[in-house]
Amino acid sequence: MIIARNILIIALLAAGVAFLPNGGNVASAVMTTVTMGFLAGLAWTVYRLTYQFRTALLSLSESRRVVLYSCFGLVVLLIAGSAKMFSTGLGTLAWLLLMASALVGVWLIVSEARSY
Repeated sequence: MIIARNILIIALLAAGVAFLPNGGNVASAVMTTVTMGFLAGLAWTVYRLTYQFRTALLSLSESRRVVLYSCFGLVVLLIAGSAKMFSTGLGTLAWLLLMASALVGVWLIVSEARSY
């Protein structure tokens, strides 16, 4: 019963986008709102984690903090430019490689900081 209800909800939303005037614009607005909420949630999480672990962050050497903050900055730029980068195959590959390098950089700094 729950599955049928969920399918009906999705079908109604799809019908609204397909048959109502400017349905595509409404869908784009809803998607933009959801994306902005997601990014605001990420920003709040990073703020809270920075506040919670500020002593550990300040105990890192300056070069390690530069690498850590650069990796976070790269992730932000990749999220902002994902639409353009995903439009080509080479851009998608570059996006994946850059995201992997940023995540590996964060992982290395965190694992090094925890090893003391």
